[in-house]
Amino acid sequence: MSTPTHHPTPEIVFEAFNAYQRTFTLTGAIELEVFTHIADGATTARDIASRANADARGMRILCDYLTIQGFLTKNGSSYGLTPESAAFLSKRSPAYMGSIGKFLTTEAHFGHFKNIAAVVRKGGALEGEGNMEANAEVWVEFANSMVPIVMGAAMGLPPMITKPGQPAKVLDIAAGHGMFGIQVASFNTAAKVVAVDWPNVLQVAVANAARAGVTDRYTALAGSAFEVDFGSGYDIVLLPNFLHHFDPPTNVKLLKKIHAAMNPGGTLATLEFVPNDDRVTPPIPASFSMMMLASTPSGDAFTFREFDQMFREAGFGESKIQNMPNSPEQLILTARP
Repeated sequence: MSTPTHHPTPEIVFEAFNAYQRTFTLTGAIELEVFTHIADGATTARDIASRANADARGMRILCDYLTIQGFLTKNGSSYGLTPESAAFLSKRSPAYMGSIGKFLTTEAHFGHFKNIAAVVRKGGALEGEGNMEANAEVWVEFANSMVPIVMGAAMGLPPMITKPGQPAKVLDIAAGHGMFGIQVASFNTAAKVVAVDWPNVLQVAVANAARAGVTDRYTALAGSAFEVDFGSGYDIVLLPNFLHHFDPPTNVKLLKKIHAAMNPGGTLATLEFVPNDDRVTPPIPASFSMMMLASTPSGDAFTFREFDQMFREAGFGESKIQNMPNSPEQLILTARP
C-alpha cells in the first residue's frame, strides 16, 4: 500500500503573518469586556455591543473572529464562553487574567520583536539592555499586570519548601509583584521574607504584602540582585523567573552570591520555563527562548541539564525538577550543602 503524498499548503505561512491580529483582537475584546458581558447574560452581538458602547456590526465581526480562534462558541446568533474564557477572561471569575496583556503588548516589550532578523544577527536585544535596563518601568507594568498568571504557582509553592510554624528566613530575588514570597509568608506565619528588586518595582510588592497582611514579616531590599548586599542566614531562597534573562557565566556569579548568603541545608527554589534537551518541546517552555533572545542581551530558556550544571558550579548540591500545578513552568529545588 503506497504512502499518501503530502501536499504542502500555505495556510501555516498565511496564519503566521496574520498572527498579530489574534494578539490585538484579544486585547481589544478584553478592553471591551466582551467575555464579562457574555458571562453577565448578553449573548447576541447587538446586546454585547450595547453593553460595551460599541458598533453592533463591529461586535459581530469581533465575536465571530474570537469564535474562530477558540475563545468563544456560537449557536445561531448567540455567543457563549469556552471553559478557558470563562475561567480566565471573564472578570466574574476569580482566576481572571486579562490584565497580563497590558505587559505583553506594551511597546516597551512588544517592540523588541519587530525586527527579528536584526536581533538574530546581533544575538540579542537591539536597544541597550532590552528589558534589563536598571529601573525599567516595564517591570512596574509587569508587577501590576502579571499576578493572575503566576498565582497558581505561587499558591502551590509554599507546601513544597516550608512547613507552617517552622521558622524560616526567606530571600525573594527579583520579587516583582512579590507574590511568591508573600504566599510563603501567608502559609508559614513563622517565615520572614526579604524581597529584592528595583525600588520602583518593590513599591508594588510592598503594597501587595500589605493587602495580604504580612507587612510585619516583609522587608524590601532595593537594588540590583548582582550588587545589593543580601546579608546572610537564609534558609530558603526564591528565584522565580530570573535566570533566563542572563547567560550561564552571569548566572553562576549570582548563584555563588546566593550560596554564600544561605545556611547549610537551605533550599534554593527556582521557577523557570525548562525545555527538554531537544529544545523544541514542550512548546511553551521551548518557545520562551525567542522571548529572551529579543528582549535581553544574552538570555535563554535553559534545559534542566544546563541549570544543574550552573548550580553545581556555584557550589550547590543535587537538584530535582517537578511540574508546577496550574503553570507551564517547572520548579527546580536545589540543596545547599
